[in-house]
Amino acid sequence: MPDMLERYVSWRRGRDGDPFRVRLPTLGSVLFTGTPEGARELFRAPMDLLEPPLPNPIEPMVGAASLILARGERHRRERALLAPAFHRNRINAYANAIRDATRAELNGDRTGTPWRPGTRVDARAAARALTLRVILAAVFGIDEPARRAEYTAATTAFLESFGSALFLAPALRRTMFGLSGWERFAAARDRLDELIDAEVTRRRASGDGGTDLLALLLDARYEDGNAITDTDLREQLRTLLVAGHETTATALVWALYRLHREPATLSRLRDELSGAGTDPAELMKLPYLDAVCQETLRLHPPVPIVLRRLTGDFTLRGTPLAAGDTMGVSVHLLHTDPAVWPEPQRFRPERFLDRRYGPFEYAPFGGGHRRCIGATLADYELRIVLATVVTEVRMRLAPRFARGATPLSVPHTITVGPRRAITFDIVES
Repeated sequence: MPDMLERYVSWRRGRDGDPFRVRLPTLGSVLFTGTPEGARELFRAPMDLLEPPLPNPIEPMVGAASLILARGERHRRERALLAPAFHRNRINAYANAIRDATRAELNGDRTGTPWRPGTRVDARAAARALTLRVILAAVFGIDEPARRAEYTAATTAFLESFGSALFLAPALRRTMFGLSGWERFAAARDRLDELIDAEVTRRRASGDGGTDLLALLLDARYEDGNAITDTDLREQLRTLLVAGHETTATALVWALYRLHREPATLSRLRDELSGAGTDPAELMKLPYLDAVCQETLRLHPPVPIVLRRLTGDFTLRGTPLAAGDTMGVSVHLLHTDPAVWPEPQRFRPERFLDRRYGPFEYAPFGGGHRRCIGATLADYELRIVLATVVTEVRMRLAPRFARGATPLSVPHTITVGPRRAITFDIVES
């Protein structure tokens, strides 16, 4: 959620109480709540009453078959098919690949520019490259430099072609003799789809096994014994590429920014990491690393609003709603409720050591039956990547970011992130 909208919803709730209404582009009036009680009601609403809002601004990116947009029985069916691939036991198998991909990126294996003293790093560009490398290894098992470079170029072009104008203004999604932004986006999407289709065809023909997500999805079967179609598989894989690295990249940038603004917090994390070794399984057990990541996601949730469209009558916090109405949770308000979070604007990971928070108080990945299916993978990736970066390099925020106000957030495709590139200087240990 851009900072302007955060301030606006805070003002509206202060004026109108909770719940409150906000008009959003393309969606019209939305009834929002930002309290644990409201989140409980929305997340526990009957499954058959809820579906993603229409029209959905991310549909051109992920496709109508994406689990994010699936509705009703189709959502249940697709989630049942995909869920085993994201079980914690499966995710554990990717831990070493995540660590190794991070180290390779830090060593400059992709660009030839290692993170060495004297270099300046654009944190967002570096984090996107790093997490894309990780997700390519986890989803497709890709570690071959030429193939990785091809996927990286196609995915980056795809993401960069879908700017905020196309996201917020569907009227701009039209052709203009090959010159419009929409046509450039469609061409980039087609190029990425060609790569995905070729990979799926190759894997189906060869019968190669493997532990990557694609291998698991190719083996998966619906309850009737049928396999997922190539078209649906393509859109699920495209969703994984988009959501699986862009959200984690943004969280990584914010974690590094927050840590390097709080030297005592960074020092405490390094002390914990120094006694843990490099085994990813051990990293996942570290309480302060976990607290740092959770506090980052509290202040900077990857998707800061959760929206649901109703298919029937419902009452949210005493306000009656009807079929076709849209309701939502402002995760920003939920995560800064002073009744739950003392000093809510302060970055203080220790709060997650002091107590456990319930799913209606803390919901960085949404909640209910539509909670992000990739949340466990995102948690693993963020913790292992952050621990590896903090352990293996020493960084210092560029002077303009080392003090002063926190950078504004703006939409970046499927998530929101800093409006300007946050830069770090790599320094001697």
